[in-house]
Amino acid sequence: MNRQDKRSRHLAAISLAIMGVGFLASIPFQESIIGKLLMGGFEAGLVGGLADWFAVTALFRHPMGIPIPHTALLPKNRDKVTQALINMLENDWLTKESIMDKFKQIHILDKIFETVEKELHSESVKKNIQSFSLEIANKVDVEKFAPSIEKEIKDFLFTADVSVLLQKASNHVLTKQYDEAAFNYVLDETEKWASKEEAKMVLGKLGKQAIETTQADGLLKFAIQSFSNMITEEKIGNMLQSFILKRMNNLKQSDNRYRHMILEKVRKELVSIDEREALMSEIQSWKNKMVEELEISNQIKEALLKFKERAISFIEKESFVDDHVIPVVNKFIDEIKNDPQKVAGIEKWLHTKIAGLIERNHSKIGKLVRENLDKLDTETLIDMMENNIGKDLQWIRVNGAVCGFLIGIGLTIFKLLIM
Repeated sequence: MNRQDKRSRHLAAISLAIMGVGFLASIPFQESIIGKLLMGGFEAGLVGGLADWFAVTALFRHPMGIPIPHTALLPKNRDKVTQALINMLENDWLTKESIMDKFKQIHILDKIFETVEKELHSESVKKNIQSFSLEIANKVDVEKFAPSIEKEIKDFLFTADVSVLLQKASNHVLTKQYDEAAFNYVLDETEKWASKEEAKMVLGKLGKQAIETTQADGLLKFAIQSFSNMITEEKIGNMLQSFILKRMNNLKQSDNRYRHMILEKVRKELVSIDEREALMSEIQSWKNKMVEELEISNQIKEALLKFKERAISFIEKESFVDDHVIPVVNKFIDEIKNDPQKVAGIEKWLHTKIAGLIERNHSKIGKLVRENLDKLDTETLIDMMENNIGKDLQWIRVNGAVCGFLIGIGLTIFKLLIM
């Protein structure tokens, strides 16, 4: 009990004592008019003070410990008082409708954005964001992800249609004219090889062997043998080298008909490559076999570990939150703020969710009040109530004594007048 409550209680006791002492002190002087007036006033004040003391005390306990009927009203009716308090809170003060109406007046999204924008720049929040991000990065177990990623890659490769991929590739080759570039590359490389001395020797040796191993009879055989004896590997190499270089040079010419024939054949094959079922089936089987034998779990694990290390180093930078997190959050908030429809939609969603929470949990207000009251024994509860409203109750006693004193004087005057 605070000092002011103690003063009010003492004041009530003092007022009652004054009335009692005044009544006793005025008895010897009751023959005089003033004595009668004072005696009547103090008597009525004493009666009024005692009656109010009895009434106030009877609310909380039995007066003087005597179990008088209809006293100690609050302890006897604790359940009724608790239920009345709960009903008052749920049905009068904190109704579902009043709570919902109050929330409808609040722009929840604005409050959220205001809080986020304010707290986001505080050092404690920055440190928490950085610590949380580091904790997540460190807890990532790349060894668990590697097999799953490998499986996803293999599943994708298994389901990939080779014909579609090859057709797209061939269309790209034709669009970019890579076929002609590849043909020129083959011609250039062939020309480079054929121009070498080593190539001439190889060509001569192969040509000589071809002549000597040619099967023939009669005059043709004699002619071939005579030609073979007359010509050397060097001469054959020179002839073949010259022939190849000349043909390569001719095929490089844009107006060469053989060049056009070769390129036309290549392009025709590229256009219809997906129609060659046997080839597609063979490539598909080869692809599936390659995928089955593919082992990339370790490579994926190493790549993930490197990525994890880079991510941790990136997050550990002092400017991580300022340079990367805050701009992203601010951009996200600005995008929502600049879209009235999105703001209205989110606000509606928030109010709907809050209304649902209120609808589902409104009865818990009463349960919470009852649980907290049930934790207190009756004596403690009564003491709390008496202390919280005791000041006003004590003034009732004071007022009872003062009003009784005044009424007593008035009644004494009335009696003197009529007697």
